[in-house]
Amino acid sequence: MVDPDAERAHPRFHIKLEGLGYGFLVPVFFVTSGIQFDLDALFADAGTVLRVPLFLAALLLVRGLPVLAYRTVGLSRAELMAAGLLQATSLPFIVAATTIGLKLDAIQPDNAAALVAAGLVSVIVFPLVALPLLSRGRRSTDVRSVGKRE
Repeated sequence: MVDPDAERAHPRFHIKLEGLGYGFLVPVFFVTSGIQFDLDALFADAGTVLRVPLFLAALLLVRGLPVLAYRTVGLSRAELMAAGLLQATSLPFIVAATTIGLKLDAIQPDNAAALVAAGLVSVIVFPLVALPLLSRGRRSTDVRSVGKRE
C-alpha cells in the first residue's frame, strides 16, 4: 500500500512475507503455545473428553455449512462435502483464542483443552476424509464433461 510500484519493484515480496510468516512465526507460536496444551485437563473428566466430538460437530456446522453457497457453482455432491470438511479444519484460530482466553481467565482449562483437541482432530481427520471425496468428485465431473462433448 505504501509503495504504489511494489509489484514491479519487488515482485516476490508477498511470497517472501508469507514464507516468513508460515515458515517461522506460525511454528514458533505453535511450539510455545503447544507446550501449554493441558493434556491432564482433557482426560481429568469424562465430560471434557465428550466435549471434543461436540466441538468437532460445531466446527463442521459453523465452518462447513457455508459450503451450501457453492451449490450454484456446479460442484458435485462429493466436492461440496470435501469443501465443507476442508473449510471446517481449524487449529491456529482455536489455539490463539484459547491461549488468550486462558490468559484472561475467560475460559476454563478443561474447555480450552477440549477445543484444542477438537481442532487437532479436525486438522488430522477432515483432510483424510475430504481428499478421497475431492478426487471422486473430480472423476465424476470429468465423466460428465466427457459425456457432454460426445
